[in-house]
Amino acid sequence: MGASKLHKRLSKSRLSLSRGLSQLFGATKLEDSDFDDLEDILISADVGVSVSEHIVERLRVSAKSHRISDVAALNEMIREAMVSTLEQTGAPPELSCRPYVLLVVGVNGVGKTTSAAKIANRFKQEGKSVMLAAADTFRAAALEQLQTWARRLDIPIVAQHQGADAAAVAHDALSSALSKNVDILIIDTAGRQHTHSDLMEQLRKIKRVLNKVHEGAPHEIMQVLDATTGQNALSQLRHFNDAVSVDTLCLTKLDGTAKGGIVLAISNEFQIPIRYVGTGEGFDDLQPFEARSFVDALVQEQ
Repeated sequence: MGASKLHKRLSKSRLSLSRGLSQLFGATKLEDSDFDDLEDILISADVGVSVSEHIVERLRVSAKSHRISDVAALNEMIREAMVSTLEQTGAPPELSCRPYVLLVVGVNGVGKTTSAAKIANRFKQEGKSVMLAAADTFRAAALEQLQTWARRLDIPIVAQHQGADAAAVAHDALSSALSKNVDILIIDTAGRQHTHSDLMEQLRKIKRVLNKVHEGAPHEIMQVLDATTGQNALSQLRHFNDAVSVDTLCLTKLDGTAKGGIVLAISNEFQIPIRYVGTGEGFDDLQPFEARSFVDALVQEQ
């Protein structure tokens, strides 16, 4: 996704931040109370208390040592602090083996199945052979949705009937991917809340079964999070990470929220790499995450 497009899609989050920052930056000289106001502005954008405190403390120190000469310099320091927070997570894992098994997890309604299809399409466009597996046997609609995507994208899919053993679907899919020498196997799983103890155990079973079929699989467990849920996304990630050790993240619906700062809160607390961000319905609206481009779109230059 081009920088200008990302800038447009993050307009709600940017406007939310910009209103507060513009008022703050209207002052010719920053007072101590202005830093408290800045912290409130960042927290209101769901940047998170810890990250907001860290950014503001850096700015206080710099102001006292007279290294901040104008509001543009202050704004740039905010941006650099955000980039630093996002980059501390490191890069997502390399696609280092064949088949590379990507297990997609998350709660209901976050755009998990659609994201799995979009990711499959990205890999196909890059010239890789891809296979999908419909291990969400809990909901007939999810099964039909992924099958529809597979037909539309002309990507092979392994699926069984509603109510089938999800681990058996994953087993069959990986066996097929191995025999056909597929590059990427993407396994969609049932949406579940952490309170669904049986479904969380199902995830653990899928993980065990995959590793028995092919040691090291799944090579990546990606959790899909809906950015519009704000701080609830942190709770969801905490529970899934405890259950199956999440490797990467895909954040969806960033175009529909004024609280895009949640990306910083997530990065700060978990240090889990963000592989993709979604900012719309189209296939090209799911793109690899890049920290500086994201911050450029989130915080307007002064």
